Amino acid sequence: MPVGVGRTGRRLVCAAVLAGALTGCSADGERKTGDAVSPASASSAKARSTSGAVAEKGGTVGAAGSACELPVAFDTAEHWTAEAVDGASAGKTGGDGETGGDGETGGDGDVAEELADALLHQGPVTLACEIDAKPAGHIGYLRVWTGDPGDDDARAVLRAFVAAEDGATGQQYRGFARGDLTGAEVTYARTDEILQETTEERALAVVTPHGPVVLSLGGMDTEEHRAMLPAFELAKRTLRAD
Repeated sequence: MPVGVGRTGRRLVCAAVLAGALTGCSADGERKTGDAVSPASASSAKARSTSGAVAEKGGTVGAAGSACELPVAFDTAEHWTAEAVDGASAGKTGGDGETGGDGETGGDGDVAEELADALLHQGPVTLACEIDAKPAGHIGYLRVWTGDPGDDDARAVLRAFVAAEDGATGQQYRGFARGDLTGAEVTYARTDEILQETTEERALAVVTPHGPVVLSLGGMDTEEHRAMLPAFELAKRTLRAD
């Protein structure tokens, strides 16, 4: 499986192509859809999230019939919206870049597929679902990544995921258990060499009979990341095998 190039690579991806696969990107590689967040809603949402309040449940993803069908299920925060991502088929475009009978593409199709791989694959996992915080007043995503079954445990999967993230430092790993699931969690800092900015990051991984699952929380900056942590904790607290 291709290895992602981290968020520096994702910015290059967003600047270049994938207009057909994704709707657009921000400076840190976050995909944008819909209207912009109003200053008032962003301010009030940040105040609620940073005050220590627990995120209210808005829905559930993972189960059959939900927005994202996954090997696990968990609750999503109020107003956050989930959308499935078909990372396995990204980059396979029609038109001049359409794949032929031998599965190969030519010209722009090759470039698009390589860039899609860089954006949608990170370490041993592939992007399967994005849960957008913008309707709740934040700029960021809770992303769900899935992989093929293998011999690695959750911590090994998580280490490989973080290793594929450009500029990751200060990793702190710990284990956790939720019902029948055991997993690993990591907090770390990511430094963007181009923008000379450092932001906090968090991710967790579990291994299921259907393969590993990674949940990662990003954000425009550390302030946004911290404001969205209640949504991450809600997902972690309600995580269960589906």
